[in-house]
Amino acid sequence: MDWNLLGLSFITVFLSELGDKSQLAAIALSGRSQFPRMVFLGTAAALLLTSLLGALAGGWAAELLPVKTTKAIAAIGFAFLAIRLWCNPDASQHEEN
Repeated sequence: MDWNLLGLSFITVFLSELGDKSQLAAIALSGRSQFPRMVFLGTAAALLLTSLLGALAGGWAAELLPVKTTKAIAAIGFAFLAIRLWCNPDASQHEEN
């Protein structure tokens, strides 16, 4: 078992999910609910499923594309989003409404 990869995956997802919309939704749901444990189980199951789909999609992409190409596509995508938000910081608010 690759413990370094496990730790890196955990830290990356944990830090990226802090303050995320899904966490805020879980806070709102559990605040209105009499059963916060059910909210926890539902949100944990949803995160597990989305992580599974991401890992499967990543494995599929790795079989089709070289690693350098996959990294380049991801870097270009993140750079595009960063530039878009930098040039138009209100764009994310307009999309949510």
